[in-house]
Amino acid sequence: MSALGFNNSLGIHDNALLIRSERSSILANNLANADTPGYKARDIDFKAILAGEVKQTSSLKVAKTDSAHIQGRESDGWEKLYRNPLQPSIDGNTVEEHVENTEFTGNAMQYNSSFEFLNRKFTGLTGAIRGE
Repeated sequence: MSALGFNNSLGIHDNALLIRSERSSILANNLANADTPGYKARDIDFKAILAGEVKQTSSLKVAKTDSAHIQGRESDGWEKLYRNPLQPSIDGNTVEEHVENTEFTGNAMQYNSSFEFLNRKFTGLTGAIRGE
């Protein structure tokens, strides 16, 4: 029998929001370094990370041995990959602004969608608690 709680109610959507936020920072960093000679554009594989999160949530959990223990999130554990440029730059910089802008915009839209989904989940949970 599964217990009712935030993890069961929200599924992986809260993790998706965290991953999208981290990806946004990585893409913004790429754009900020568009003119830095030798800078290599980075990104994370959102689908692979999310698949890992799904697998992790479906596996057995480690029991807490102390009430002071908290479930942590280490964003640096997500593998940052290098982006292969379509047109390499002479100075070794692999940031292509049009690619980064497209990825950043798409990620921002998906972040907003995840946020709206979670907002509706919380509204539904709040309504259930209030008996509405």
